[in-house]
Amino acid sequence: MDVLAGALAAMGMGFIIADIVIFIILILSYWMIFDKAGQPGWAAIIPIYNIVVLLQVVKKPIWWIILMLIPFVNIIVAIIVIHGLSKAFGKGGGFTVGLILLPFIFFPVLAFGEATYQLGGADNG
Repeated sequence: MDVLAGALAAMGMGFIIADIVIFIILILSYWMIFDKAGQPGWAAIIPIYNIVVLLQVVKKPIWWIILMLIPFVNIIVAIIVIHGLSKAFGKGGGFTVGLILLPFIFFPVLAFGEATYQLGGADNG
């Protein structure tokens, strides 16, 4: 029984370490994306303010942050914002799907790849 408990504890620690690594990768990715868009990179680590900066990057009104507090509406708004981010860097709908389903792969591609921020790349509608 002690062996099983030890194995489960080790597996749990493995998941925690993997989560921390993914978290760090995503923060670094957001930092670089904000830098590419001419925003302060450190905004990626400030709760709420990082959403405000993301809305500025995708050219959406700041009051959309209120929509992100409404259950179910926030999912639709998040998809629209992520698609706006994709468009702002010259990517299409397929890349948006990647950002949503595999963020730990596609956000670093956007951040550290050749994609450049295109002013006016996202619509304001």
